[in-house]
Amino acid sequence: MLNLFAEAGKLKKLPRMGWLLRGVQSPESVAEHTFRVAFITLFLGDELRKRGMEINVEKALKIAILHDLAEARITDLPLEAQKYVDKKKAERKAMVDILGAERVEYFKLFQEYEEEKSPEGRLVKFADKLEMVLQAWEYEKAGSKGLEEFWEALDYLKKSEFYSYFKELVDELEKLR
Repeated sequence: MLNLFAEAGKLKKLPRMGWLLRGVQSPESVAEHTFRVAFITLFLGDELRKRGMEINVEKALKIAILHDLAEARITDLPLEAQKYVDKKKAERKAMVDILGAERVEYFKLFQEYEEEKSPEGRLVKFADKLEMVLQAWEYEKAGSKGLEEFWEALDYLKKSEFYSYFKELVDELEKLR
């Protein structure tokens, strides 16, 4: 288990490449991103339950924590690199290698996120996109330019099944643009 913990620790040193390639000075690490995705997932999940939706918040949090773990092995592949590398295939292989055969349940949770199979997986994908747009706004507020492509995630958020629950939040974020 210690090796697994050390592997996850690599994410603390790994910068989010999309920001780095757009000239953001000292971009967030993958671990920092993962923390805020989990934080957002916690609050959105609890809000969905309050509004009567059946959602397993503990499961969603597990998915949020795991969703970028494969990047400890394959790094945070920017869109430009994904033209040459099958990111999904590489992530699946990395997750199998990192988790090992005895942790199949965690791999299945990762797949729920990747394939948006469950409400919890889709919630984490929603939180992931929301976090990315929020981060773009924070970087722009600090003076970074050329981050328009990250705002395109608003389209995903608006098409999501969760938009009706969080319309006010998404619309507020869009107004910051």
